[in-house]
Amino acid sequence: MERRTAQWAGAESGDGPGGTGENDRWDAEPSWERRLRHRDVAAVAEVRAALRQMLAAWGEPGRAGIAELLASELVTNALVHTDGPAVVTARLTGGGPSPATKGRLRVEVRDLVPRHPTLRVRIPDCDPTAEATSGRGLLLVHSLADAWGVQAHGVGKAVWFELDAQEP
Repeated sequence: MERRTAQWAGAESGDGPGGTGENDRWDAEPSWERRLRHRDVAAVAEVRAALRQMLAAWGEPGRAGIAELLASELVTNALVHTDGPAVVTARLTGGGPSPATKGRLRVEVRDLVPRHPTLRVRIPDCDPTAEATSGRGLLLVHSLADAWGVQAHGVGKAVWFELDAQEP
């Protein structure tokens, strides 16, 4: 697992579309940010849809789908396993002249709980929880992301992953 220091872009104030109190932001350099209410698991689908729209012309076939999967895992973890709201940010950086070669995607999910998530590397066959339907999200992130990590901040953490537009 590659761990690097995450750069966190602080949330801007103001209401997003529809006056819901959520913040959706699109800039010239493709990026998106959204505030998530505690335990609002319906927001997972909304984050996936926004990321799908942002990445419509980005990367090799399948890369945007991987990004959606990994983002939904991190968002779900933040909403289910913490006691407060979260903020998700997606940003494209670097790359070539067309969106399809647009360098690297970085997705961060910031929450207010300082406890770092635990990667379950292996679940023994004799383990009674081997049939569990949860606990494998970070294993997916670890397996599919080009880089990922956890960065502590004053009152919580940011869990992030990065994907290149083209598979390494």
